[in-house]
Amino acid sequence: MDLKERAKQLKTDIPALYLCLKSKETPVFPKILAAITVAYALSPVDLIPDFIPVLGYLDDIFLLPALIALIIRLIPKETLWQFREEAKGLWENGRPKKWYFAIPIIAVWLCILWLAVGLLLNP
Repeated sequence: MDLKERAKQLKTDIPALYLCLKSKETPVFPKILAAITVAYALSPVDLIPDFIPVLGYLDDIFLLPALIALIIRLIPKETLWQFREEAKGLWENGRPKKWYFAIPIIAVWLCILWLAVGLLLNP
């Protein structure tokens, strides 16, 4: 599978993972990872902001596909196949952007900022 085909597959895999969250056949650990991945994919805020040269796109290029690949290996093949078929046209008009999905990312950045300020003020 070349890079272009893999990128197209990701557009189907993210909605399929979203649908797997609702399935009783999906084990608990993959559901948790899928929830984190889908929330991160739909979040308008990135862990590494895109305006940072090169590093800003690393999370989109490596982190998201790596999480998706891990989850795909953990979900039963029949369940994943079923939801891939169901998800094919789900987000044709683009992915929805939900601001409440940004809350965990903002919380991580606030913790990092709090730790950094604490280290600077108390050497």
